[in-house]
Amino acid sequence: MAEKIKGSIYFKLFAVFFRVGLFTIGGGYAMLPMLRKEVVEKYGWATDEEMLDYFAIGQSTPGIIAINTSTFIGFKKGGILGAIFSTFGMVTPSWVIIISIAKFFDAFSDNVYVASAFTGIRVIVVVLILNAVINMGKKSITNWIQVVIALGAFSIIVFTSISPIYVVIVSGILGIIISSLKEGAKT
Repeated sequence: MAEKIKGSIYFKLFAVFFRVGLFTIGGGYAMLPMLRKEVVEKYGWATDEEMLDYFAIGQSTPGIIAINTSTFIGFKKGGILGAIFSTFGMVTPSWVIIISIAKFFDAFSDNVYVASAFTGIRVIVVVLILNAVINMGKKSITNWIQVVIALGAFSIIVFTSISPIYVVIVSGILGIIISSLKEGAKT
């Protein structure tokens, strides 16, 4: 019986991440709202706080954030085999779509309807990303210090040519320092 239950989690991981990969357009950030809905709300495989951690680690590690996140969740739910099934579930739709597009690209590249469809899709992708940012911000920005760090990081990234990598590193260091100071004040 345990093998049957364990086997079903692998299929479920593949199916959930296949669906996320199939029905979201626009890359990793556009997938975040659907990932959260499936993983946190529908299946309870992670909490909002864990998802924020997965997104942060997924963004910090090489690769695509949605694939990294699916791998982490798969590992949590089913070990290495769960990570493999989740990852393959997430990448399979993109792989099939890219192969199909490559095969028929010349036939559709100048089609006015296809170009118009992608114009509309780009707008929706921006909305999906904004939705993910707002939802994640509500959970992760909980005090005035975090507001200052977030606004400062945003301003530096938007209004200067400083690499976002440096902003992430400095923000992480600030977070460690502030947490250490708070812990020191408690003792």
